Amino acid sequence: MDKREERGLIIAALTKLQKKGKTWLVPSQSASDKQYTVDPEQKTCSCPDCQEAGFKCKHQFAVEFTIKRELQADGSVSETRSITFSEERKYTRDWSAYSEAQTTEKHRFQVLLADLCKGIQQPPREPGRAGRNFTLLSDAIFSAAFKVYTTVSSRRFICDLKDAHERGHITKAIHYNSVSSYLENPLVTPILHSLIARSALPLKAVETDFAVDSTGFSTSKWVKWFDEKYGKERSGHAWVKAHICTGVKTSIVSSIKIEGPTAADCPLFAPLVKQTAENFKIGEVSADKAYLSHDNLELVNQMGGTAFIPFKSNSLQGEAGTIWEKMFLYAQFKREEFFQHYHKRSNVEATFSSIKRVFGDSVRSKTDVACVNEVLCKVLDHNIRVNILAQIELGIESVFWPKEESTQTTILPFSAGR
Repeated sequence: MDKREERGLIIAALTKLQKKGKTWLVPSQSASDKQYTVDPEQKTCSCPDCQEAGFKCKHQFAVEFTIKRELQADGSVSETRSITFSEERKYTRDWSAYSEAQTTEKHRFQVLLADLCKGIQQPPREPGRAGRNFTLLSDAIFSAAFKVYTTVSSRRFICDLKDAHERGHITKAIHYNSVSSYLENPLVTPILHSLIARSALPLKAVETDFAVDSTGFSTSKWVKWFDEKYGKERSGHAWVKAHICTGVKTSIVSSIKIEGPTAADCPLFAPLVKQTAENFKIGEVSADKAYLSHDNLELVNQMGGTAFIPFKSNSLQGEAGTIWEKMFLYAQFKREEFFQHYHKRSNVEATFSSIKRVFGDSVRSKTDVACVNEVLCKVLDHNIRVNILAQIELGIESVFWPKEESTQTTILPFSAGR
């Protein structure tokens, strides 16, 4: 396939060609208000490349690809139409199940969070060490996650924490300052990561298709930076950038990465999908153009799944026989079918919307570690809410810890409350 043929394939895939009698109108790539007339029977085009040089131009190739794409096996011709993003879609919801989940959520949430935290093994106290007993890890994580769930200040949260203690979810109601200290501890971060993955396990039989994307949570800190493009200094709120992989049916978050506010999207696709594959079967993975790469397409293919990532306007067909070429041609000749799969990615936006509407799009914490842990708590709380709805709507039992399984963690390096 020479350069003109490649460009013709791109034109056929990315633009809409209009048939006018026996001729076709092909939009110019250099001028948006210009069109060229192609006669496939006479093999002519009104572009300079054909008229002056006599070459078979890219516009003629584009018409040939379009005709081949429209011709069906039975000889019939299908109408080409562009994908519209404003088509009306109707979604059904079991409102009785939704209402029951909402009206009983706070009690159910505490039960599931306590059950999730009970799987955290408490390391033994060092022999002969003096001083007060350390706070149980299960109590520390429960308190931090429950505090974020309530969306209130640490002091106002203590009433909820005392109620949880009376119900037996924790061994003691700790001081509100200690709750903030837990969020500031870096040892809490890997534990929250593992609990997020663990909280998604009950839905492994439901989810096989996933979507990947990132979003930001605003902080109370202000930062300054120099804008290279406009040559001046700017300032604004710092933010925590979270990259997630979420199931497209229930919006459960299967994996999450937080690497810094300027971390690129594409390199984090692989670790998110690999972590998800540890617990789920991978069928499809949808992501936007920021995640497009040969390695990402090949990774999902090796897992037995298919990555639906749209190609950029300057993307070429690639090496013959590769998964890149296969998906490129699929996107060109079965464009509507490709985008039906790709638009499952919209569900990750719904996941971000749910998290931010319920738990806020900003964090209260001040330190960098606390900001990250607070975002992780938001995602963990979201997963528990998804489990609650799945219990009622799908009849799925939320079992986080099989009896023979336990986790190994380290003790928090500070004492319990005051």
